[in-house]
Amino acid sequence: MSAPGPLRLLRAAAAASRRWLLSAAPAAGARPGRGSAASAVGAARPLGLSARAALSSEEKITVHFINRDGDKLTAKGKPGDSLLDVVVDNNLDIDGFGACEGTLACSTCHLIFEDHVFEKLDAITDEEMDMLDLAYGLTETSRLGCQICLKKSMNDMTVRVPEAVADARQSIDMSKNS
Repeated sequence: MSAPGPLRLLRAAAAASRRWLLSAAPAAGARPGRGSAASAVGAARPLGLSARAALSSEEKITVHFINRDGDKLTAKGKPGDSLLDVVVDNNLDIDGFGACEGTLACSTCHLIFEDHVFEKLDAITDEEMDMLDLAYGLTETSRLGCQICLKKSMNDMTVRVPEAVADARQSIDMSKNS
């Protein structure tokens, strides 16, 4: 039996440790995209790291939530994350928030925005408006957090969680006094 070839060794090393960098050039005569080790994983690219984990802190957006009890909760998310994602991913303690997991079946992720931020938000859909009609403490600057995606211009914004939440899926009201 002959000794394993360099490509087989590279694959074995990659399987054992997904954090090494592959910087080898394709073998002579190998066509990019057709079986070369470099084309399989990309030259000099970390293996096993998701794009999300690779984001640096400068690319993240900071959001401040004023909770029902008046506490300020600060979290970070990446551009494109919904405010519901930010709450869930950062394990923020906001009772009942996002009960329907962003399916527009409740109004538990109701948030109140500052005027200057609200004016820059994307247009509201009819489905979101229907759910907001059922929200407790509705204001002129109310939106559902599951429908608002982060943009770099939103960095350091502050949003307020209403004093109580009405889950449109149930007839009970969950408030800070319960």
